[in-house]
Amino acid sequence: MTKIVVDGTEVDVPAEYTLLQACEAAGAEIPRFCFHERLSIAGNCRMCLVELKGAPKPVASCAYAVKDCRPGPNGEPPEVLTRSGQTKKAREGVMEFLLINHPLDCPICDQGGHCDLQDQAMAYGVDSTRYGENKRAVEEKYIGPLVRTAMNRCIHCTRCVRFLAEVAGVPDLGAIGRGEDMEITSYLESAMGSELQGNVADLCPVGALVHKPQSYEVRPWELSKTESVDVMDAVGCAIRVDARGREVMQIEPRVHEGINEEWISDKTRHAVDGLRTQRLDRPYLRENGRLRPASWGEAFGAIAAKVKSTDPKRMGAVVGDLAGVEEIYALKALMTSLGVTNLDCRQAGEAIDPSWGRAAYTLGTGIAGIEDTDAILLVGTNPRLEASLLNVRIRKRWRMGPLAVGLIGEPVDLTYPHTYLGAGPETLADLASGQHSFAEALKAASRPLIIVGTGALTRPDGAAILAAAAKLAQDNGAVTPEWNGFGVLQTAAARVGALDLRFVPGEGGLDFAGIAGAGSLDVVYNLGADEVTIEPGAFVIYQGTHGDRGATRADVVLPGAAYTEKSATYVNLEGRVQTTNRAGFPPGDAREDWAILRALSDVLGRRLPFDSLAALRRALYAEHPHFAALDAIAPSDAVATVETLSALSGEPSRTAFASAIPDFYLSNAIARASRVLAECSSLARVRGLEAAE
Repeated sequence: MTKIVVDGTEVDVPAEYTLLQACEAAGAEIPRFCFHERLSIAGNCRMCLVELKGAPKPVASCAYAVKDCRPGPNGEPPEVLTRSGQTKKAREGVMEFLLINHPLDCPICDQGGHCDLQDQAMAYGVDSTRYGENKRAVEEKYIGPLVRTAMNRCIHCTRCVRFLAEVAGVPDLGAIGRGEDMEITSYLESAMGSELQGNVADLCPVGALVHKPQSYEVRPWELSKTESVDVMDAVGCAIRVDARGREVMQIEPRVHEGINEEWISDKTRHAVDGLRTQRLDRPYLRENGRLRPASWGEAFGAIAAKVKSTDPKRMGAVVGDLAGVEEIYALKALMTSLGVTNLDCRQAGEAIDPSWGRAAYTLGTGIAGIEDTDAILLVGTNPRLEASLLNVRIRKRWRMGPLAVGLIGEPVDLTYPHTYLGAGPETLADLASGQHSFAEALKAASRPLIIVGTGALTRPDGAAILAAAAKLAQDNGAVTPEWNGFGVLQTAAARVGALDLRFVPGEGGLDFAGIAGAGSLDVVYNLGADEVTIEPGAFVIYQGTHGDRGATRADVVLPGAAYTEKSATYVNLEGRVQTTNRAGFPPGDAREDWAILRALSDVLGRRLPFDSLAALRRALYAEHPHFAALDAIAPSDAVATVETLSALSGEPSRTAFASAIPDFYLSNAIARASRVLAECSSLARVRGLEAAE
């Protein structure tokens, strides 16, 4: 530690700290535009100037290290002044420079109300300028459907350039020209290709880059802000839902160091319009082959008549990708009371059984734990599309130091260097026998990590592949009492929670494929499963939010609440328990999902023992205590689980792996209802075709 005096306050800080960090550790506020804690240091804006005793002129605190400061003449600690007259004058001069070319757009600028330049101009701006030249004009750029440009406002902080190059790993933006002619643009003004591009608008300290879908729609002071979690994938990013009245207007990231740091994917951010379109706002009943609006009483009556005349062995229930733990628990309780054993939550048909142990369907090391590994093997997964923020964490680990990454599956761009090992399960056998060069990297690693994707488990030989991966993890010391280097990368927000509840077939029960098969059952309760089709023959009750595939097939439609309209529990891919919070109310006659099941249980004569969400959660926590520990990961016996998995029987086929997410932007009912994400999907397909050519 090094002593330094900041405005008369002596503090001890690491020698590697910059002066900016040291000043903030002492409680001083340092203005900045280009500096960002998660990006490399550029030193562009000079707004962070401070007076350093002994220096001939003010220094940029973001780029000046504490270890480079000279002590006083008698060995005194270096002294920094952040509020001196010289510092204030220097910052006012920098602000004057920044405003030379900045247009007076504040009244109509979308950044108004949360603009760093506005805030700093209030503190360091002056009432006149010494520059009378005309302001420069810069043509607007097209960089895609998600970010709108107003490049007259750009102050060349290069945050956007550094984010895309360093964090996203897709250097879509760069600078051309020099001096006054410098401009930030994409290559040939084409659309950005990153699935994280919306974050550049968050990073922009002025109004040069703003979110195009929300342009001129809302002002920040009109919004009520609700903390929640994302359900577009299984990562469980921390988000903030901003609503105006009953309508969700935008979704922004929250800081969570263990999961998403402060980034979110474009699907998370821009599925907002999907929450408003194609919504189910009343019950529907199928008569003469057509769905007609109905009352709740009519819908429940039709369900009761069918259920009471059907043998429980001919009934089943399935759970989709966006269901919360509370409604899954309520549905299982209702089905159990009816004697139904045909239950399944594995919508894609994954070869996973919760009886094998929790480590068989979670990411053992956790997302933050990826930073501790020194070799990663990806089996049948494309984390860039299946879990974008987990892929960001792998890239972050690669940037920290040497990292060996091997990929078995589709040859894709993961945004970091990796070794492509092969397309199918035979490569796992080669690694196990030591015939592949990457086997040496796994064996030499002190903390290897093997991640099996959902795409590898949805095949007929999924159990055999899981066994082969577990045996490889055992042989390479990936799973020990100190380090769990084996995990499954889930793609659905509801999956881990449903598996924790053991929403799987009971004794003699049918799995998802059997329940959805033609003529298998007479009654199927579908809780939001929209990615599969239930074959003809069954009476289908669909409970969900959108007029997607599930509602189209249904005989009775019960309108539920989206994740922004209810307080619900979700468990992310690492096993972390999280909750959403209600930011608005469901449209029309739609109701919260657990309440629908509670009301239906009365009509069916199987009344569930709770009348409120609090009572439901008390019952849930009594049966499954780990759900009560919010933002915590329940421990699991990974060693025993991997031993169980490695003993599974079966022979893998030679069929190549395929990703579980064929289209990143249209992976669930909310996303498919979004016009913005549909445009992104179309652009992604065009890019894919161009790359193939």
